[in-house]
Amino acid sequence: MPPHDNTSAVDQLNSAADRIRQQLSRVIVGQEEVIDQLLITLFCRGHCLLEGVPGLAKTLLISTLARSLSLTFSRIQFTPDLMPADITGTDIIEENKTTGQREIRFLPGPIFSHVLLADEINRTPPKTQAALLEAMQERQVTVGRVGHQISDPFFVLATQNPIEQEGTYPLPEAQQDRFMLKIIVSYPPVEDEVEIARRTTSVEPSEVDSVLTAEEILEMQHLVRLVPVSDPLIRYAVALVRATRVSEPEADPIAKEHLSWGAGPRAVQFLLMGAKARSLMQGQPHVALEDIQALARPVLRHRLLVNYTAESEGVTSDDVVQQLIDTLPAREDELSNDPRFRKVFAS
Repeated sequence: MPPHDNTSAVDQLNSAADRIRQQLSRVIVGQEEVIDQLLITLFCRGHCLLEGVPGLAKTLLISTLARSLSLTFSRIQFTPDLMPADITGTDIIEENKTTGQREIRFLPGPIFSHVLLADEINRTPPKTQAALLEAMQERQVTVGRVGHQISDPFFVLATQNPIEQEGTYPLPEAQQDRFMLKIIVSYPPVEDEVEIARRTTSVEPSEVDSVLTAEEILEMQHLVRLVPVSDPLIRYAVALVRATRVSEPEADPIAKEHLSWGAGPRAVQFLLMGAKARSLMQGQPHVALEDIQALARPVLRHRLLVNYTAESEGVTSDDVVQQLIDTLPAREDELSNDPRFRKVFAS
């Protein structure tokens, strides 16, 4: 990014984020960190997975976000009998009233929208989950032998319930890897819960205005990619991710003790992209170490597989990530002199 564009990019993205936050605050109480992570995913052209117990307004948050954007919105309630064609669409035969001939026409499914809410994604069979995840990755749907492009921006927000296991189909780790962030939606603080109770039991209006167009979102996504990242910070992100890989020489003792599987290269990509968006949202024209560290847990938590020992001791992937951040040298000279990472910094 040319130096004279830095201030402009910060102002543009900050303004866009503030306008969306203002609209969301009309309906959603608190959840600032969750909202910021949603916006980071949107501006990075990614998808996110939201996990939380019922009643925490996950669906309301996503639908309100969609209303604040001038984009098409679809909601799919995932159920055990949902088939891939129910979300992707299907070919139908219909009669041309002019010629009388029968023609094959593609009837698009709800996946052909800008913002897609995949509600309770872990309640549908793997075949249907795979159809959605393929569309997320390829941004197209193939029906028969014909590919149908999904228009940009395309933003999938999937929710899942962590406490109900009966009748669910948990997403395999390889499929969870397609989501840029896994966002944990927790119980609100007492002050927020009082305000939620006040709002939801009154007749106060909660109108939400559309404040961002598809073209503006695409421009924001382009600006994020232009944010510079110093080479030492790129290598720090690589070192952090490689420290989770228990079979690699760079593996941290903490990872070896608590993990059975670490994160892949996509984690590094999402760490850096998320850090770029966060830096602009924080009013900074370039990525700082804090941006990478702040994104480490939502980027890595669904890419790390804790072992049986960790589970029995109540150690989560978030705990492992935080310990890695606390123990991994942050200064370039310390990290480059660490015997495990000399190859990373010598390359």
